Amino acid sequence: MMWKFERYQSNTAVVDEFGARLSYAELRHEGRMLCQQADGRCLVFCLCQNVMGSFLGYSAFLNGGVVPAMLPADMDAELFEALYEAYKPKYVWAPAGFELEDGCCRYERFGYRLIQTPFGDATRLAPELALLLTTSGSTGSPKFVRQSYRNIRANTDSIVAYLGITEHERPITTLPMNYTYGLSIINSHLDVGATLLLTDKGVAQKEFWTFFRAQEATSFGGVPYTYEMLDRMRFTRMDLPSLKTMTQAGGKLLPDLHRKYAEWSRDTGRRFIVMYGQCEATARMAYLPWERSLEKIGAMGVAIPGGSFELIDTDGNVITQPHVTGELRYRGDNVTLGYATDAGDLIRGDERGGVLETGDMAEMDEDGYFTIVGRKKRFVKLFGNRVNLDEAERILKARFPETECACAGRDDHLTLFAADGALLPGMRAYLAEKTGLNPAGFFTKAVAEIPKNEAGKTLYMELEKYDD
Repeated sequence: MMWKFERYQSNTAVVDEFGARLSYAELRHEGRMLCQQADGRCLVFCLCQNVMGSFLGYSAFLNGGVVPAMLPADMDAELFEALYEAYKPKYVWAPAGFELEDGCCRYERFGYRLIQTPFGDATRLAPELALLLTTSGSTGSPKFVRQSYRNIRANTDSIVAYLGITEHERPITTLPMNYTYGLSIINSHLDVGATLLLTDKGVAQKEFWTFFRAQEATSFGGVPYTYEMLDRMRFTRMDLPSLKTMTQAGGKLLPDLHRKYAEWSRDTGRRFIVMYGQCEATARMAYLPWERSLEKIGAMGVAIPGGSFELIDTDGNVITQPHVTGELRYRGDNVTLGYATDAGDLIRGDERGGVLETGDMAEMDEDGYFTIVGRKKRFVKLFGNRVNLDEAERILKARFPETECACAGRDDHLTLFAADGALLPGMRAYLAEKTGLNPAGFFTKAVAEIPKNEAGKTLYMELEKYDD
């Protein structure tokens, strides 16, 4: 059992934007009823939305020993079919309008249905397997990350400790339930008896803020795109007296935005906490204490309680001196079991042994604080010079905040993509100037929009289709 809801019987566990609410006692009861219908440990595909039915399914299955595979409710039909055939779930927990050929409805609650598939118990599960999530880079493929009960417990304990979460918190959902960062917010707040505010609305919608104010939300989390959007909306001018904490993960925030939110939080008595994580580490690996947010602009901080980092050079040696770039390696009980690409992988045990090669390049300062400088594979060579595509993006976004942009490419061919084509010549010239490289290696492409997944991360593989 992941959570002990009986500790907080009378506390309100969840409130949705339509006025429905469940106490922890009611959530426990509803969860048991649902798991009884699932009839024991098995694999269930959960088609996720930030609504009550989806929330009930996740909390019930994880607490009841049923293994949920978390998928977006609006996912591509062909991809769902490929996953369905590859993993053979016993049930699908889906919105009431979802139809499954040869499926039989076993149970219905809060607008969701438990649909029994023809596969039965065909898929075998390792005893420690708790949850399946897609990585931010595996959208469109059948690859899942296998998370264990130990992984989720370790990460939940760490998050509760370093954020100081209590039962008085009222976090509002800003991220998809099938995204590891969004799920970690749910996990950590359920663990302490807090009240989750559930909405499928985005921060750009008026209804989101109406719900936020009415329910007196105390915190929210966002990826860089969330904070870029909030900046365009002049978020710091909003009247939000209940707001206490903002967290940021899912990629590196532009230094100017980091500074802006950190200063605003300091001046208004709030906390702004930058974090770092990956699905392969359950959710989070590092955080920047809010007290040092302005002192360490651009850093992602120190390892979470129970975890540790080291930097590795190209020869595999550990780097001990500060301000030397190396690949970031993490150790901790939250490092997940490994990947799965079909049902046969779900019986496998721990293949990582608590060690994760993150694929990120980082530096450490004299105080032991780490800063991500780019992805190991997000580099190209232009005329023999190594160019960090992530850094190139940051340079452009800082100078041209009025448009969305991204960088991709291959050796001797770096392409700038932007939603505002009129800005591209200036962007090309500016990047050439800042890097000191011949502009002949820079190419431009106007696109209607920069493709992103539901968590706001750029889909570089989609962009590369336009790069000729």
